[in-house]
Amino acid sequence: MIGTSLLPWRRPRLNVIILHGIIAPRPGMLNADSARPLIEKAFASAGRRPVILDIESPGGSPVQSELIAGMIRSHAERTGVRVHAVIREMGASGGYWLACAGDEIHASPMSIVGSIGVVGGGFGFPGLLHRFGIERRIYTAGRNKVRLDPFSPEKPEDVAFVKDLMEKLHVRFKDWVRSRRGARLKADDDTLFDGGFMLGEQALELGLIDGFSTVDDLVRQLGGDRARPRRIAPKRSRLLGRLPRLTLDALLDALEDRSWRITLR
Repeated sequence: MIGTSLLPWRRPRLNVIILHGIIAPRPGMLNADSARPLIEKAFASAGRRPVILDIESPGGSPVQSELIAGMIRSHAERTGVRVHAVIREMGASGGYWLACAGDEIHASPMSIVGSIGVVGGGFGFPGLLHRFGIERRIYTAGRNKVRLDPFSPEKPEDVAFVKDLMEKLHVRFKDWVRSRRGARLKADDDTLFDGGFMLGEQALELGLIDGFSTVDDLVRQLGGDRARPRRIAPKRSRLLGRLPRLTLDALLDALEDRSWRITLR
């Protein structure tokens, strides 16, 4: 059998994990379940070459963001493989959380980066049922079981409770960024952590990214001029077949308590 070292025409390949889309636990979205096989495949076949994260995401679920980033770091530390993240158009909120799983972060000067904050909210319809003569009957055990119910008037104590949760999530987000970026951060104040987003040019000045590059340019920089990317992406689902289910889920989300969510967006 001819060894690969005797095949000079073979191009080196660098594994690129495609992490695109809104981060959410729903099937078909970017989440721990959809990302796990991509991460495992990329690190299993990386050898000694770096792994690249191709990120295009406005964020989403804080839990899924943490799970995906945790898997990436676990594999990287176990295999000793270095990780580079590349932000395309957007790596904001949960998308930036994922980028911080990289040992280095690259972007375009015009990429949207940062948005290190937490948002939560929904809709309230306390007068809607009365207007149409609808009587709602709901029974609970536990006085806070229907907290933030969209068909009940908003309570100050519920708002205070949620803001406390969001503040704690924000602290975890900030700690994660500090732990991954360390001394590269040029500031450690509201300029970085006020929830605002910025262009890649400003992100470089503040230490949120390490430089400007595209996936293809980075592949050649890391692997040589002959190197090519091996893109590892989730299998495409048949969207048309899923549209009725997606529409139903969206309607239920709007009407039930799941419509009130806290996200990194």
